[in-house]
Amino acid sequence: MREIIIIGSGPAGFTAAIYAARAGLKPLLLASSVEAGGELMNTTEVENFPGFPEGIQGPELMIKLQEQAEKFGTEVILDDVTAVHLSGDVKSVETGYSGTFEARSVIFATGSAYRKLGIHDEERLSGRGVSWCATCDGFFFKTKTIAVVGGGDSAMEEATFLTRFAEKVYVVHRKDTLRASKIMQERAFTNEKIEFVWNSEVVGIAGENAVEGLSLRNTVDGSESELPVQGLFVAIGNDPRVHLVHGQLELTAEGTIAVDGRSSKTNLPGVFAAGDVIDPHYRQAVTAAASGTVAALDAEQFLAALDQAAAEAAETLVSAS
Repeated sequence: MREIIIIGSGPAGFTAAIYAARAGLKPLLLASSVEAGGELMNTTEVENFPGFPEGIQGPELMIKLQEQAEKFGTEVILDDVTAVHLSGDVKSVETGYSGTFEARSVIFATGSAYRKLGIHDEERLSGRGVSWCATCDGFFFKTKTIAVVGGGDSAMEEATFLTRFAEKVYVVHRKDTLRASKIMQERAFTNEKIEFVWNSEVVGIAGENAVEGLSLRNTVDGSESELPVQGLFVAIGNDPRVHLVHGQLELTAEGTIAVDGRSSKTNLPGVFAAGDVIDPHYRQAVTAAASGTVAALDAEQFLAALDQAAAEAAETLVSAS
């Protein structure tokens, strides 16, 4: 039986692994078989992670975090968790191919998933012009006209990155102001290839075998228009990955895993959570990493308390005999 299992391989998961491994807990980290490394694997330049004044590529940062975690004794398995059983003193985690693992504690660092528009043909044209990852698919849109939906930092980053390939990038936003940070807004506004389509939402996608255009609805007057594009990149936010813990862990009104104050403690003893799966607001790599630190320290203290209680119980038994 393991001391600790960490589910998730983003900044929160690997930072928790680094701290747990340095504490001698020999953690097992279960990373997704197809999405290992989390969202930063789909990010180009990371400029705001401390210690990298010149910036660092997202995938490179995640590789370094994994190497650091493994250096201290973390075991990393690329497999998908299919079910968890969290009540009781022994927690069990089932995977798709590697079997079931047991541990005295579990840290959830499962992050969040791309949010979809939920309109007709979005799924059908996925991979044929519809994408949620500019760094994954941008290369395929050389000299084309494309649209990015969203108004936050992710949307501005996607749009700016896509100008490396596309001839024209429209940013479609349902409001007339952006929620992105000032620096990200300035980059987009000053890019000659980017044009904003304000107060508009995508209500349809045209194209039989590939994206040929978008149907837009004005959010102010309800009028509709057509926008000819060959690609659609959706960057409207993320939803926490909590499907594994429904019915077992308490969730917040935002759908994230509920924790006790500034700690990582969930409603079940020995179960902790960290990163974007508990954070509906900040969702930064550095805050996720800090959250992973908290989770590892909380788990370490929990396990130490269990050992202390067991030692005291044994001592009492010996004294009574």
